[in-house]
Amino acid sequence: MSKSVFYHAGCPVCVSAEQDIVDLIGASKVEIVHLGENKSRIPEAEKLGVKSVPALLTPNGNVLHLNFGASMADVKG
Repeated sequence: MSKSVFYHAGCPVCVSAEQDIVDLIGASKVEIVHLGENKSRIPEAEKLGVKSVPALLTPNGNVLHLNFGASMADVKG
């Protein structure tokens, strides 16, 4: 994986973190995945170790959970 992946659910905490991540990493180096709008990516996120959002998956496979916004159970609805 060459890009980081930022998973979020669209809540204010997530949107704020998304803006900071893009500013820090650069838009070309991070894929943004809004799990509220793209529920088909939830199993992928969970398989990779995402327990809550916002979360950043680094290129080497580490999941960094940021400023708790919602659990994956909440995201699934």
